[in-house]
Amino acid sequence: MTHYTAASAIVIGGSIGGLTTALLLRDLGFTVDVYERTAGPLDGRGSGIVLQPDTVRWFTERSTQHIDDLSTSTNYVQYLDRSGDVRYREQCTWTYTSWGTFYRALLADFGTEHYHYGEFACGFSQDDRRATVRFVSGRTESADLVVFADGVTSMARERFDADADLRYAGYIGWRGTVGLRELDAGTQAVLRDAITYDVIPNSHITMYPIPGEHSLRMEDRLMNYVWYRNVPAGPELTEMLLDKRGFPGTVSVHPGQVQDRYVAELKAAAVELLAPAVAEVVTATETPYLQVLSDVRSTRMAQGRVALIGDAACASRPHAAAGTAKAAADGWALAAALGDAGGDIASALAKWEPAQLQLSDSLLRRVVAMGERSQFTNTWTPGDPDLRFGLYGPGR
Repeated sequence: MTHYTAASAIVIGGSIGGLTTALLLRDLGFTVDVYERTAGPLDGRGSGIVLQPDTVRWFTERSTQHIDDLSTSTNYVQYLDRSGDVRYREQCTWTYTSWGTFYRALLADFGTEHYHYGEFACGFSQDDRRATVRFVSGRTESADLVVFADGVTSMARERFDADADLRYAGYIGWRGTVGLRELDAGTQAVLRDAITYDVIPNSHITMYPIPGEHSLRMEDRLMNYVWYRNVPAGPELTEMLLDKRGFPGTVSVHPGQVQDRYVAELKAAAVELLAPAVAEVVTATETPYLQVLSDVRSTRMAQGRVALIGDAACASRPHAAAGTAKAAADGWALAAALGDAGGDIASALAKWEPAQLQLSDSLLRRVVAMGERSQFTNTWTPGDPDLRFGLYGPGR
């Protein structure tokens, strides 16, 4: 394996995909600096992550931290009907973490000496030897390798594929978390050991328990959910995305900023449409927030010595619970290609790109099909194996 002890790398974006990649590049010998646009530690808004093998691989293979200290699990997948009866139930173990827990664990391994907050990258250039990143602050930084992991709103994506624009899916995801101990004892018993689905015409909700932000104790667990609801593109969506300050959201409206009337409608609809246990979680949520569901895929991920990974390269609907897994997989594959490249960074990126493009294409096609089934054709069937989570395919 090639070691890059005299080489430097810049990672733009300090979220889970960016940190995983930075850690792997550092293990190859690169001096790595991460630049994050936010001014302070990232906030996952309490949301949950379904853990898949690529996501946890850093902790299972390289870290002194153990994944069992960062996650919880459930033993069943179940579907409830409007009355609360179980329509379908199977034994199936999944593990989860809270976004903040996982981010802090990765950052603890990387450290903060080379992690720079408050730097928004706005462009890059390169020659045969170096790539240079420009920041809105006026700062410029150069390195032998640059990796853009700057998420769904990536500023770099256009430089890789000028036609790669976000395409609205036709529905939004309402998200939220509630402390498990805040729920009725009967509700806790129904939900605490399962991924729970409730499928209604042109919509569905899924929920599962995740660790508390700073505790794995059962009494500190949170119930995390996403409720997918159709909203047509146009004035109705535009109005919904105006936050309480009057600022328009593009990809989300943050907790506490969603207009009160929309939160009230959400909770009333939950009582009317969902199983009682599921509805209780939604109505008990103090500050639900919404995410605009869109798809985008760049047809390029490598350009000389600059790479595009994770949501920056391909952002898709979360039905396969594979977004963080895809970002981590991009990072692991990139590190493997660099390790086999004999020090030729541009050649490594060129060899790495085709398989990752194929993976993003297959994932995007699958989640689009899943979303169509739940939101528009009403063919989301409880227990259908094609609907299982997985990066590489259903259940994989």
